[in-house]
Amino acid sequence: MRHENQTLELSIVVPVYGSARILPSLALEVESALSWCPAFELILVHDAGPDDSWEVIENLSRRYEFIVGLNLRKNVGQDAAIMAGLNHTRGRTIIIMDDDLQHSPYDIITLHEKLREGWDVCYAQFDRKKQAAWKNLGSWLNGKLAEWVISKPRHIYLSPFKALTAELAEEMTSYRGPFPYIDGIIWRTTSHCTQVSVRHHERADGRGNYTLLRSIRVWLKLMTGFSVKPLRVITVLGFATSALSFLMGAGFLAAYFFDAYPVKGWASLAVSLAFLSGLQLTCLGMLGEYVGRTFLRLSEPPQFSIRNRVAQGVEKKPVENFLVG
Repeated sequence: MRHENQTLELSIVVPVYGSARILPSLALEVESALSWCPAFELILVHDAGPDDSWEVIENLSRRYEFIVGLNLRKNVGQDAAIMAGLNHTRGRTIIIMDDDLQHSPYDIITLHEKLREGWDVCYAQFDRKKQAAWKNLGSWLNGKLAEWVISKPRHIYLSPFKALTAELAEEMTSYRGPFPYIDGIIWRTTSHCTQVSVRHHERADGRGNYTLLRSIRVWLKLMTGFSVKPLRVITVLGFATSALSFLMGAGFLAAYFFDAYPVKGWASLAVSLAFLSGLQLTCLGMLGEYVGRTFLRLSEPPQFSIRNRVAQGVEKKPVENFLVG
């Protein structure tokens, strides 16, 4: 559960994986960029990465009073790590951003001011992204899938850099599915979203951790976790195949009775196979429809587990754990 006493103006949630050398610069820039903000917190969620990021977070929490560190017991992925952070926010506005400084802390005020116009979510739109071409292609494909699966408007870019209200974050943390997808949860909850243009920067150090395999996992979460539309496509394909086989059979019968052309012996076999295959796909699609609806309703395994939490260098007992099974 999120903290009840929301006394801060901003909570910034950052999933951390393999970025130990960047974190000091991130903390310094956040401190400088948010000099206008009376009270804020930077929640660094260590997603059991391969380097010493947690030790860096512990040291930073002793130096900066606004830093809160969450150390996950196992690697659960970016979205589940963000959910862990959302469960510990206290701000009236929540900012979600990456740990590599490609999202500038100086743009937080732009997102924050736009959100104050009454929107639930404000995404950062990048005119030009400083990343590999295949990642741009993956983002485009993800956006197109989201338009179909979760009814995202065409003009909205699903940026990992975004601001949302505390009320929306509270509703989002009630989601208990085992494979959370942040943008899917957002668009399931609200359609009152907007975006503003900001600059996308070069990664501060090292190489990105988001591989093609991870992108595919995101697509699968989007396709199977938030809609039964793919199952409906299978059902439609089944009906279409059965209809086509019926038309084929009708054509063969017409040719046989009217002697238009000789019908070979394989015709009945081909029609039978096509019809039965279509019937099977139809039945599987219909069964999948029911299974999918049941899954979407009842799938609530825990998502993450927090080993420890630090604030001002003091280790504190985690408020709540959701361990992925």
